[in-house]
Amino acid sequence: MSAFIDKVIVEVKAGDGGNGVVSFRHEKFVDKGGPDGGDGGDGGDVIFKASLNQNTLAAFRYKKLIKSDSGKAGFKQKQHGRSGDDLEVLLPVGTVVSNKKGEILADLAEENTEVVIAKGGKGGFGNAHFTSSTRQTPRVAEKGEPGEELELQLELKMIAEVGLVGLPNAGKSTLLSVISNAKPEIADYPFTTLTPNLGVVDIDGESVIFADIPGLIEGASEGKGLGDDFLRHVERTSVLLHLIDAYGDSLKDDYSTIQKELEDYKVDLSKKPQIIAITKTEGLDKELIDDRIKEVKKIAPKNAKIFAISSKSKSGLDKLLRAVAAVVQKQRKTQAVIDQEEKDSLPVLRMKEALPWTVEKTDDGFMVTGEKIERFARRTDFGDYHAEQRLRDIMKKIGILHELQRQRIESGQQIHFANYGTIEY
Repeated sequence: MSAFIDKVIVEVKAGDGGNGVVSFRHEKFVDKGGPDGGDGGDGGDVIFKASLNQNTLAAFRYKKLIKSDSGKAGFKQKQHGRSGDDLEVLLPVGTVVSNKKGEILADLAEENTEVVIAKGGKGGFGNAHFTSSTRQTPRVAEKGEPGEELELQLELKMIAEVGLVGLPNAGKSTLLSVISNAKPEIADYPFTTLTPNLGVVDIDGESVIFADIPGLIEGASEGKGLGDDFLRHVERTSVLLHLIDAYGDSLKDDYSTIQKELEDYKVDLSKKPQIIAITKTEGLDKELIDDRIKEVKKIAPKNAKIFAISSKSKSGLDKLLRAVAAVVQKQRKTQAVIDQEEKDSLPVLRMKEALPWTVEKTDDGFMVTGEKIERFARRTDFGDYHAEQRLRDIMKKIGILHELQRQRIESGQQIHFANYGTIEY
């Protein structure tokens, strides 16, 4: 069985915009045709989409670059370059996307949730775009903008309301296979489950999603065994169903081991609502089962519900599932209230205005920054006289040249535009 991959680092690159072109009509009997250079096509976006058909991030273990198509350059006769195709990337439901700083950019918690994670660059204008009554033969065209480029961490936290926890071989996979349509690999040895399995369980007409979390061992919260990788999947569950093998040497110790790992995890998971089930009771008489329950009661929370079940004979399953469903319903109502309160408290957000430009003195000239002017700079073909002249015209129009003159810029000094390029005053 392939290893379960639930955290990967990937590079995402949206498509670059295509360049606009400088072109003039060449027709028979027309001495000087007008400008007809077409615009470049837009670069494709990279779109992440949550899908229940995906259950691991293994596909990105070796494919570290996710890249969409770039736009094509424009053509003569005002022909627009073809835009790059968007790239839709299917990720498992429950994938959290964050940047290098650890900031969460997207939480794909529901099926078909989509997010444009990297925006493609806009195509540059061809010279046909710049004609006017005073400018009949423009010889300038824009470069396409570069597409966004990001380094991202993808982390899978499975979405389930009930998490099955317990030591290896406690019967989690067997129970899930009996109560749902899930088909986990089952065998009579520890660590059969290397990949968390999801199963939808119908309880009195209500659908509840269960997750079979791979077996934990002592020290799992510190990274031992498989547990550290999978404890994160318990974070999102509403209820924990703690399974204990009735044939264990010490049920108290088995229970305590799991509780300590839940408690020692970076988020204290031991405080989650929990129901305890002693498994594999089909070969035990009632007196022995009662002794097992008493043993666990000595160490379990005072009001803990403890059941004795057999997945093989299906004994005790109905009572157990109804108890689980009751806790899930309560948690759903509580969460609905929290969600509404958070929604009501959200501030009203208004469209953020573009930052104004700034001019700062440097050793060899001046640095010009600002969202609007930097966007023009990205589209400028530095080194081309006509392109640089157009950038000067824009600077004059929005007041940057006036500010440079106010700060006593001298002939020959450099004007820098972030990391996009430099022109001479």
